[in-house]
Amino acid sequence: MDDKKILQINHLSKTFGKNQVLKDVDFSVSQGNVISIIGASGSGKSTLLRCINLLETPTSGEILFHGDNIQDRNFNLTSYRGKVGMVFQSFNLFSNMTVLENCVIGQRKVLGKAQKEAEERANFYLAKVGMAPYINAKPKQLSGGQKQRVAIARSLAMEPEVLLFDEPTSALDPQMVGEVLSVMRALADEGLTMLVVTHEMAFARDISNHVVFMKDGVICEEGDPDQIFNFPKKDETIDFLSRFRNG
Repeated sequence: MDDKKILQINHLSKTFGKNQVLKDVDFSVSQGNVISIIGASGSGKSTLLRCINLLETPTSGEILFHGDNIQDRNFNLTSYRGKVGMVFQSFNLFSNMTVLENCVIGQRKVLGKAQKEAEERANFYLAKVGMAPYINAKPKQLSGGQKQRVAIARSLAMEPEVLLFDEPTSALDPQMVGEVLSVMRALADEGLTMLVVTHEMAFARDISNHVVFMKDGVICEEGDPDQIFNFPKKDETIDFLSRFRNG
């Protein structure tokens, strides 16, 4: 079961005008993987996630979901986005809806769930991330950490096969980072497949089972956390990690 490949990225490139942001990126995501993507700002990490979710269209290469090319004309992209969920750094909650409504709407529209079942699932996942007391609150009444926990619950309510996290703590005050990371740590412990773009090196080192270091749009080095953090092979990786050790 462990090597059940969910996503396979082959020769992925992305160019914005004359700026090539991703260059020939290859990697795969298997069931139960927790993969952290690290690297300096501008190295292509977030663009890679946005291509996987087709929020950006790759310039070349292919992304396979259970062997099917997600850019094929007859591929069901709406269903795919339910199965490959995304948690953004800016939360992306609907400000005019309550916490509960935010977690129900995707289930109703994408999965076709009945209102009662959608609410039950939403309540289950909101409780899981510690947000049950806030189901009737609007996003403006919540802290950044609470908003991000709602965003995670909203994605979980779709019961995805993979959850993509795009720097989920970067918009948070330092004291709120811990509450979001603890939720993510619990999800990893439960075996949720996760692909996380992060600047939180302790999370990448302690929670992931695979770390990808990107630089200038390419995967410079990848391996298990022990190898990347304790025995990096490439000078670029050593240089990048030294800034965190000395920070």
